[in-house]
Amino acid sequence: MSGSKNINHIVETETGPWMALNKADIIPLAKGEVSSVDVRWKGKNLTLSKVDGIMALTRIKGKGKNASMAHQTLLQALESDEPEIREAGLVALPEVATQKSDELFDWLSVLLDDPVADVRQAASKCLSLSAPVFPSGVQVILQNELRSYDKKRMDAAWKGLNSLCETWPSVACDHIDTLLLEEDPMYRRRAAKLLRKLLSKGGSVTWDLISWALDDEDVEVRRNAAKTLPSLARNETRLATIFSERAIIDSDAKVRLSAVKAIQGMDKDSGRARELILQSASAKDINIRRACIEMLPKLYSEEVLRGIATDLLKNEKDPKLRKELTEMTIDESLEGSESQKNKFLAPAPSVPKIDREVAEAHGIQFGLDKLSVNDADSKKPLNKEERIKEINDSLKEEAKKTNPMYRSVSQDEMMGYDEEFDLMDSDEEEY
Repeated sequence: MSGSKNINHIVETETGPWMALNKADIIPLAKGEVSSVDVRWKGKNLTLSKVDGIMALTRIKGKGKNASMAHQTLLQALESDEPEIREAGLVALPEVATQKSDELFDWLSVLLDDPVADVRQAASKCLSLSAPVFPSGVQVILQNELRSYDKKRMDAAWKGLNSLCETWPSVACDHIDTLLLEEDPMYRRRAAKLLRKLLSKGGSVTWDLISWALDDEDVEVRRNAAKTLPSLARNETRLATIFSERAIIDSDAKVRLSAVKAIQGMDKDSGRARELILQSASAKDINIRRACIEMLPKLYSEEVLRGIATDLLKNEKDPKLRKELTEMTIDESLEGSESQKNKFLAPAPSVPKIDREVAEAHGIQFGLDKLSVNDADSKKPLNKEERIKEINDSLKEEAKKTNPMYRSVSQDEMMGYDEEFDLMDSDEEEY
């Protein structure tokens, strides 16, 4: 067994009245050199015994003489003839092992088969707490307990493997690898459930495990493996696409749905993802078809979507899906409701100010602005001559606003000719 090591995982430690012991009293009490020690705990006066002293060994820290004495005292407790002493030693084992672990896990292996049920239960709990902290120290023990015929012992071991996925994912992958090779599908199912915990830390080894589990003959194993695909799609799109292509043609509907969920989480610009959705929109499973058809508007433009929906309608039998596809084939600019059509209309050009004023003078309304009652009464309809005069006057007013500040001089004016010079009069004078 390995000696002391750096521990990155915090061991769960029980608390109790022994926390009130002075450190100087812990070793003597645990070794039985003193029969009892009085303490005050949570407002009560208590008398503690050897069992309390053994569990208080968890409070002795460091690598000096005291740590060695605590380790030796714990070894003596684990080989005691008294069941309650052995049980107390198992409670203290995970924490004491962080200081020095020599021989401790050998005793753990022995006590897992202790004749006393309470001791066996304490040993299983000790293994569950030790697995995520000492993967090499309990590796063989954990392998055996994961396959135990005793359900309580097996469940405690699987709890330890679950924690091991977070602290030592590479070691957890090794355990899961061997479990996926078991003939009993129960082991393979439970192992496949843990694959989701390994996605972020397990690396390429985890991807291999997912791939093997997706090909398992047991449907539950494949379902558990397929549940990893949506999470995988967020970080490893290429791998998720490859796995989804296999899962989407699986014989089980739940496996196929997990594949569709993974594709939904992929990049919508991915050509392969579009192809998978389009192919599955005509799948036999109605749930697959529904999920894929609902995605089509997010993937394609309206013009392309109408063509796809038209093709799918040729074979679709489900009334609800036919209704959805029919709505996709409608060109709202031509066949939609009035409100839908209006969205495609261009705004009307603005009316020139002079035309607006002339029209309003005749009581004609423009736009949404309504003429007041007084304005409508005061501006009575004009006859033809009055209307022409009013328009001419308006044009003259506009012309005045744009007249130049000077005018050009003609050549005749420069020569001094009269503007009203009559050609006929000048001819008669010559004769």
